[in-house]
Amino acid sequence: MRQMEFKMERPGIIEEGERVSVTEGVLPSSWYYTIDPSRAMSANFELRERLKTREGEVIRIEERPQGYYVTVQFDE
Repeated sequence: MRQMEFKMERPGIIEEGERVSVTEGVLPSSWYYTIDPSRAMSANFELRERLKTREGEVIRIEERPQGYYVTVQFDE
């Protein structure tokens, strides 16, 4: 199992326990992931950190001073 954190701009867009799919985006030297359809975005990852699967389950949503953070668990 692998967990990944995504930043969400406002509450109520995603619920805990929800199954989500992600899209991979490419930058010149890294990759990032977006929960479809554009509900939350991950940090940037190096080649060795790329996801192997594109579906996961939301296990936690936290409110922090910087915003809302969604933790998704992937089967890999």
